Amino acid sequence: MIMGESYDARLELEGWDLPGFDSSSWEAPDIRSGYNGDLTATMEPPIRITESITPVAVTRTASGSFIYDMGQNMVGWTELRATGARGARITLSHAEMLNPDGTLYLDNLRVAVQQDHYVLKGGGEERYEPHFTFHGFRYVELIGYPGEPDLTTLTGKVIHSDTPVTGSLETSDDMVNRLYANITWGQRGNFLSVPTDCPQRDERLGWTGDAQIFARTASYNMDVSRFFAKYIGDMIDCQQPSGAFTDVAPDAGWMRYKMWSTRLNWFAPDNAGWGDAGVVIPWTLYLMYGDTRILETHYGAMARWVDYLKDNSVELIRPNYANYGDWLSIEADTPNEVLATAYFAYSTKLMGYIAGALGKTEDRRRYETLFRDISEAFCRAFVSQDGSIHGETQTVYVLALQFGLLPNELKDKALRRLTDNIRERGDRLSTGFLGVGYLLPALSDSGELDVAYKLLTQEAFPSWMYSIKHGATTIWERWDGWTEENGFQTPSMNSFNHYSLGSVGEWMFRYMAGIEADPAEPGFSHVVIRPRPGGRLTRVKASYESLYGAISVEWELAAGGELRLDVQVPPNTTATVHVPGSGVRLDGNEISDSIEVIAKLEVQEGGSVFRVGSGRYAFTSEHVPVTASV
Repeated sequence: MIMGESYDARLELEGWDLPGFDSSSWEAPDIRSGYNGDLTATMEPPIRITESITPVAVTRTASGSFIYDMGQNMVGWTELRATGARGARITLSHAEMLNPDGTLYLDNLRVAVQQDHYVLKGGGEERYEPHFTFHGFRYVELIGYPGEPDLTTLTGKVIHSDTPVTGSLETSDDMVNRLYANITWGQRGNFLSVPTDCPQRDERLGWTGDAQIFARTASYNMDVSRFFAKYIGDMIDCQQPSGAFTDVAPDAGWMRYKMWSTRLNWFAPDNAGWGDAGVVIPWTLYLMYGDTRILETHYGAMARWVDYLKDNSVELIRPNYANYGDWLSIEADTPNEVLATAYFAYSTKLMGYIAGALGKTEDRRRYETLFRDISEAFCRAFVSQDGSIHGETQTVYVLALQFGLLPNELKDKALRRLTDNIRERGDRLSTGFLGVGYLLPALSDSGELDVAYKLLTQEAFPSWMYSIKHGATTIWERWDGWTEENGFQTPSMNSFNHYSLGSVGEWMFRYMAGIEADPAEPGFSHVVIRPRPGGRLTRVKASYESLYGAISVEWELAAGGELRLDVQVPPNTTATVHVPGSGVRLDGNEISDSIEVIAKLEVQEGGSVFRVGSGRYAFTSEHVPVTASV
């Protein structure tokens, strides 16, 4: 799987698949007495070829080989067309990036070998594509080709779990559009039966922390209900007798390896933000699809996880043992005990919601009380009266705000610490895997929408746009995977297709476009539409194919300050629509009680709120945009 494929076409047996073929020389398989595992039906969508890509360029190298640029970092393989003498050997070598001298950048593969070898049988045009491997690549080196290849010689075959596309998003800003495309390509390339971390090096594991922070983004982009339901089953299969969820699922020997390895055996038996996927992902699926079955089926396993966290805490503070932390943050190490206690509180809070959704009233009250107690312990241990939080990283403030750990009198102070940190860094982020998905929501919910837009469109390092400025077509594993000053990062961990930092996609749908699920009526049976225009964007158009049908939002800001907001609500649903600005009109008319299809709920600072039924609505208002000039 990770070492490529070698195929000798000379060994093909002509007619082996036709009646009458003499197979008497074939060896018979061993017949075993039985199988003691559980045979279950396949739950998740199959992996399929979903797209074919024609290269955009081919270049001859000094050594006589040819390097193809597919124009897109992709996952799959290449189909080869060749005509040549019997016994000619062709090699296809795959890489995500090029070195400065134009050769393939292979250092980040570690021991993986992204090469396929094909030996021609001769006698006319032959076509070959591998069957037992896949690669992560944008560039392909064609070695030993007999003749002069062209752009039709190779075709890229894109593969992934065939989860139906449900989301689309387009804005007035080309770089923001590229960011969204990179997010979706990263999801496609890493959703292969399990949500893998990367598709190219010798890892390709289902890391739980990566999956949970990206789950909401993934759910907007594609229908991942079956995909993640299967993955949660993998997590529960791996759950330890103690109740701890593992870092990787399926385990694939990871737990044994990390305890044996002299480099990794000091890592904790559980990891904050990783094990919590066992609670976060089921809750996300419930929000997005409204199905209580995943909560009912896995309630016991989720409860054991929270019990484990409580039993292995000291006065509700999680221990300061080594774990992954806010993985790959930039010059901002979040203290382990702060991060772990925050996630302990969050899983407990979600368990209260889950118990409530299932009608388990006593459990709900117990989890609500425990969450309150953890929050108070968190504040006693880590929060000062001036609003500072131990570690003083962007992530500690973001998690405290988004998880609801702070009393009202400290929220504004903590928010000010967060925004000061961002401004002191030149309007740049420092969050890693666990903080990045909550960063822009925390700012937006706290009235700092302008700061959120500054971070979204920041082009200096570190930022989402920095990689795009340098040609990225997927989300990188690291903010500093490649920089102008230092070139490539440490090759042992430097994937250029790694979806975790793309969890900003959730904010793009929920806040920028304004399509939000209502926890009280999950699965979009009631839709919350609340777009938040800002920054340098003048138009956003997004849609989400819910179980009830398409939900669409399009807003556009005219130069004179008029906001146009077009909304589509699917049949058999209702929606709460927040229209920014003043002087709101519907279809060009003043809104009055005589319009039966709409009810005005309230006027809020900065806008009005309406409850509507299914249908299409065209609102206009006078809106002062929130600017975010960097």
